[in-house]
Amino acid sequence: MNFEIKSSKTVYRGRVFDVLQDQLAYPDGRSFQIDVIQHSGAVAILPINDEGQIIFVRQYRHAVAQQLLELPAGTLEDGEDPLICAQRELREEIGMAAAEIVKLGEALLAPGYSSERMHLYLARDLSVSPLPQDDDETLEPVFIQIDRAFEMLEKGEFEDAKTQLGLLLARRNLQNG
Repeated sequence: MNFEIKSSKTVYRGRVFDVLQDQLAYPDGRSFQIDVIQHSGAVAILPINDEGQIIFVRQYRHAVAQQLLELPAGTLEDGEDPLICAQRELREEIGMAAAEIVKLGEALLAPGYSSERMHLYLARDLSVSPLPQDDDETLEPVFIQIDRAFEMLEKGEFEDAKTQLGLLLARRNLQNG
């Protein structure tokens, strides 16, 4: 099936994403305006310290007007390698560097309207190595034992999709090792 973009215009340019309005022709001849959030992608990292704790961050998310408990994460800079971004975000968000960082997978977060692709990593063998946090972030590190984090996942205590997915992707690795 061929879907053809008849026209595309950027209607908003933001710091983290742009909004496009595309006129899309469907294979059956119908045509629709589709709004798309154009995003460079992001990373989320599941960091585990030597005490068997996952280090989460609690931060205010204005779009939902609440504090969320989530995995450290951040947006890719244009053309940036996701692994390099993951290493930087660990240092910015929890002040730690990882000697071992393994990719768990990647996922499209909201493909109905956004191009954002999230790359998920597991980080171990942590050492103190802080970088300054982004100016618009106020993060509180939260240390939770691995088993307790999975209990919280099962009880629906994590509302953030990247955190849920990161825990699910890491589960076998963490519970067996």
